[in-house]
Amino acid sequence: MALRRALHFVFKVGDRSKTATFYRDVLGMKILRHEEFEEGCKATCNGPYDGKWSKTMVGFGPEDDHFVAELTYNYGVGEYRLGNDFLGLTLQSSQAVSNAKRLGWPLTEVGEALYLVEAPGGYRFYLVDKDQPHNDPVQKVCLAVSDLQKSTHYWSSLLGMKVIERNEEKKTVLMGFADTQCKLELYNIGGIVDHGTAFGRIAFSCPHKQLPDLEALMTKENYKILTPLVSLDTPGKATVEVVILADPDAHEICFVGDEAFRQLSHMEPSGNALLDKAIAEDKSDEWFAKHNKQKASV
Repeated sequence: MALRRALHFVFKVGDRSKTATFYRDVLGMKILRHEEFEEGCKATCNGPYDGKWSKTMVGFGPEDDHFVAELTYNYGVGEYRLGNDFLGLTLQSSQAVSNAKRLGWPLTEVGEALYLVEAPGGYRFYLVDKDQPHNDPVQKVCLAVSDLQKSTHYWSSLLGMKVIERNEEKKTVLMGFADTQCKLELYNIGGIVDHGTAFGRIAFSCPHKQLPDLEALMTKENYKILTPLVSLDTPGKATVEVVILADPDAHEICFVGDEAFRQLSHMEPSGNALLDKAIAEDKSDEWFAKHNKQKASV
């Protein structure tokens, strides 16, 4: 499965302004592209919502060879309830540690040269206090599981990930499609995985021709398919095909055809300006205040 690659993790955000400050000014990521949509996504990329929403891709470099974050913002939702499903994203950057200290962003030392920082909404990021590498600084995403053996079988035997390390003491398994990519760490919490309403989604690409086979395999193995093979349009950009799966603990997994995704994910020099413009023109907070209402807390 060497042709499969890790792409991004989807975070639902309730405050784009504070979120942009965190990713740009604290972590030091770049706005890679920004897109606005008038209706909900056919593959529920923005969650189970039908209204206006936006997608912002942020990362340390091009999506062709960096694992990035997809920030989805629903105009009518101001807050999401966290579960225990997403346990953190780890990246290596002493500059991010310095940025957090300089900006007064809460930072907790949790190990040797390791700090915990939270994005708006409570999403956890672990910062390795070492020089940022020339390649992708993002090392791994950690997800909670209730049955480590069952989940390892799903991700390795069915999805084709290579097991890199097992740690019985820590109850973790580290795996990935390639050594040079962002890894996936599964952590056995010994109980039910709660996705809250903030539940995210991890995305991977594979050759387009593998998508029907992947869907057929999950059907054969009696695992849930959240969205059968479907085409997703982005105005003015490439149309991609995706299959959305759910692992044994209902973590959402998106597989997208690699060829079209590489066209869709070209960096936009105007990404920063597009995001700032959207934030400036977003009058939803004022509308809710004028009508003595609050944005939904879901």
